[in-house]
Amino acid sequence: MTNAEREAATATALVAAAKRGDQRAFEALVLRYRKRIFALALHITGSSSEADDIAQDVFLKAYRALPQFEGRSQFFTWVYRMAVNRSLNVRRDRARRGEDTLDDPRLELAVAVDSRSNPGRAAELRQTYARLLRALDSLPIEMRTTVILVSMQGMSHGEVAVIQSLSEGTIAWRMHEARRRLNEAMAPERWQRKREISDDLARALSEHGLLVPVFDNN
Repeated sequence: MTNAEREAATATALVAAAKRGDQRAFEALVLRYRKRIFALALHITGSSSEADDIAQDVFLKAYRALPQFEGRSQFFTWVYRMAVNRSLNVRRDRARRGEDTLDDPRLELAVAVDSRSNPGRAAELRQTYARLLRALDSLPIEMRTTVILVSMQGMSHGEVAVIQSLSEGTIAWRMHEARRRLNEAMAPERWQRKREISDDLARALSEHGLLVPVFDNN
């Protein structure tokens, strides 16, 4: 049995127990997926407070709707779809109100981890990371969501296709086009992980579900 198969089997067992009224089983599901749901919402909204609210709302909604969950998709796919929709709605509502976030928690986390309290290094990293995040945020929102799910959340094209209700071919095209646009936006100093990002930062971002996408120059 592969890791993915073991993960799916464990989640299925926990869902079954939660549907029988086992509160601890549902709490285990929350512990399993909350960090990734938070990171997903953070990447889409750019706001820690909104991401926290979204994660809380999504799991509350999932708990209330659990009796109707028929298991035709995996639990995490079901929850991710809710999180994506909720995050996109929050972002659109904020745009309609003309509001924007003042500080980007993604940028602050990256700089804090990799600068190692060196002010000069922090200033350099802030410029590079801000440039990358601006390039990422300039992508059409649906394409950016695809990039977040594939490159930052580590999902397969098939899983993302289910979440976004698209074909795998469309997901593959979006990723190809996103690579092209991001490489173009980062030129002439294209983002190269081996040069711009330390192992410590890579581990920290990965642990928080915030690992930036690695795109080659081809």
